[in-house]
Parts: sequence; C-alpha cells; structure tokens
Amino acid sequence: MKRPSLGWPGGGSLGRPPLQRGIIILPSAFTLANLFFGIYALVSAARGDLIWAGWYIVFAAILDLVDGRVARFTRTGSSFGAELDSLVDAISFGVVPAFILYQLYFADAGWGWILSFVYVTAVVLRLARFNVEQAGEAKAHFHGLPSPTAGMILATFYPFSQTPLFQAHLAHLPWPQIMVMVTVILSVLLMSHVPYAVVPRISFRTRRGLFNLTWMAAGVLLAITVPRYYFFPALVLYTTWGLVKSLLLGLLDRPPERDPLLDEEEEEDMDDSGAEVRDVDYRDVAPARFRKGRKRSPRGGNDAQDETPRPDDSA
Repeated sequence: MKRPSLGWPGGGSLGRPPLQRGIIILPSAFTLANLFFGIYALVSAARGDLIWAGWYIVFAAILDLVDGRVARFTRTGSSFGAELDSLVDAISFGVVPAFILYQLYFADAGWGWILSFVYVTAVVLRLARFNVEQAGEAKAHFHGLPSPTAGMILATFYPFSQTPLFQAHLAHLPWPQIMVMVTVILSVLLMSHVPYAVVPRISFRTRRGLFNLTWMAAGVLLAITVPRYYFFPALVLYTTWGLVKSLLLGLLDRPPERDPLLDEEEEEDMDDSGAEVRDVDYRDVAPARFRKGRKRSPRGGNDAQDETPRPDDSA
C-alpha cells in the first residue's frame, strides 16, 4: 500500500514546501545587479572615491525600484525573490552607506563606528518588518522611511557637498555634528510607522496620472542634468515632508470629547437619531427547545403565561 504524502501538496512527508525546480532569472538579475553596484560602491569608498560611491548607490536604488516592477509585470514574484531583495538591500542601503559615512566623518573617532552600527541595525530591522507586514502586497504607502531613501541620503551627501553652492553658503556649518544627528534621525524614521508615499502611478487617461507623469519626467530630467544638486535635497525634502505631514495629521486629529468606553446618558425611549426605541423579543428566533411552553399571542407576540408548546418554524 502506497503511503500518502503529508504536508504541502507535492511535497515530502516532512511537511516542508517543495523546492522550486527553477528560479525565474529576470527579476533576480536586477536584484543581483543592485548587489553589484552596492559592492562596487563599497570598493570605491575604500579607495577614497566617495563621489562615485554615492552614484553607485543611486544606481543600486534604481535597480531596486525596477526589479519589483519587473516581477509584478511578468508575474514571477516569489518568496525567494523577496528574501534575496532584502538581503541585497541590507548591503547596498545599510552597510555601504554606513561605511561611506564612516570614511567621511567617523574614521578618526574612536567610537564613531557605533553610529554606523546603529544605522545598519535600523536598516536590517526595517527590512525584516517590511517582509512581515508589507512584502507581496499592494501598498498605498510605506510604514517607515524606505531603506533605499535613507541609504541615498547618506551616500549622496558628499557629491552635494562638493557643489559651488554648498561651498559658498553651507560649508561653514558643523557638518560632522549635523550628520550625526541626520544619521540618528534616519535610524529612528526607518523603524517608525510614519507613512511615506510610494512612487505614484502614471497614466494617460486621468488628470492625476498625467500630473504624476509630468512630475516624474521633471524629476528625471533634473536627476540627469544636475544630479549633484538634485538627489540629496530632493531626498531630504521627501523625508521631511513625510514626517511633517504625519505630525500635522496627528495634531489635527482631535481626541474624542468623552471616554468612548463610558455609556452615554440617553432617554430611555429615544436613540441618537431621535427615533423611538422599541423592545425586541428574540424568543421567536431561538431554537425550538428554548421556545417550549410558548405560543403566539393574538397580536403576534409571545404569551409568557401560556404553556402550549409552539411548533418549529423552520419548515
């Protein structure tokens, strides 16, 4: 007699899900390209080329944006792809930006690497929570700051700091202390539940879709023509706007005028809408064994004094 297989359909007797015989190549190829630019950014930062290290993180973020859309478009998303994407993001947008920041400001400080550790920890926790809460679902917004945004903020700061505008008007500020605060704030926002907008959908059929298309086209044009001036300020603005919007909505959300757990004192025969409140007898819809000893009164109600059993209404 053949022994039935237990567990997952098509799986073995140990109850484990069956391993896929093949892995869809296209989305994973974009994810691995993301990893390539992340590692190359790490190598560039170690060699002292912090400008190109920042741009490689931007390239990695673009590929991270594309791989999920390719998986949804081709319907080749899988648990393997989601796990691979999170592992790669932890490197490209966690470890590498933290190393760039360490090379830039914290290498001479004895315990400066602790701040890099805090940031990487926040990124890893953010990605783990994302896999539990939002991975594989349609998202109206992100819960907490997306890790690619935080990584690009840290990575593109140095290219922005080399612009003439920065050197003329902002270079005198205490940037080592400022970047410490920025890193701590980013770490907190990564683990927060502040809602951040996703990339808007474009369309030629609606006004909103056309507006999103125009806005995104303008952003792409600026990113190509003046990348040093665009990325860092735009990402900081996106991060700040999400936080400010969340705080304003929280302040405008008025608390209830009374404790909702307390009973309101209302008139006995009136409800909140002013309609008359009538007593409802639910004994007519009770099982037959609970209706024994009752029958219909001449007015259609139940006569509690009558002991004649009432037939079941189920038929």
